[in-house]
Amino acid sequence: MLTVNKLLPQGQGLANALLKRAHTLELDWDVRQKSRFDATDSAGRQLGIFLSRGTAVRGGDVLVAEDGSLIRVTAKPQPVLVITPCAEHGHAFDLTRAAYHLGNRHVQIELQPDHLKIEPDHVLADMLRALHLTVVEANAAFEPEGGAYAAGGGHSHDHHDHGHATPATPATPATPARGKPIGIAVKADAKPHVHGPGCNHGHDH
Repeated sequence: MLTVNKLLPQGQGLANALLKRAHTLELDWDVRQKSRFDATDSAGRQLGIFLSRGTAVRGGDVLVAEDGSLIRVTAKPQPVLVITPCAEHGHAFDLTRAAYHLGNRHVQIELQPDHLKIEPDHVLADMLRALHLTVVEANAAFEPEGGAYAAGGGHSHDHHDHGHATPATPATPATPARGKPIGIAVKADAKPHVHGPGCNHGHDH
């Protein structure tokens, strides 16, 4: 068995020619979230992966074996639930609400600008549909968000400099005129949308 104990996030620093010649390893998230596991690469070699505790392997990462050979990891498609706003009268903010409720249940979530992904769970699917989100079963790569203090925060920053400087003294907010508080304008006669029998969601669940 060939030992692997080094990981290069997204193959950082490697030339494309080396990446193209690298052996490949397709793994689902259940395996990639572990720091120690056995696997077989595209060359049929038995690998023993021993990474630092807490390390999660992402699709596009490159493993380095003890003999110096490279193994490029790809995310294996797996059953997932794809969550999107209602096409008829949904809003992108609905995804924020869904992420909040899923986060309260400590669910691993892949966050995308226009959809969320979670692993299959019929109870959660029913909850999301009750929130008038569309939930569809699919077979796709799953890359859930990492913790805020995890390396890379669950995605690749390409080591860019955010340019955080010492914060300037905040400006003193303007004092509102008497009787005119500053706040978010709300239309007084706005009525909430009622999801009833005539709502006609037409969700293809």
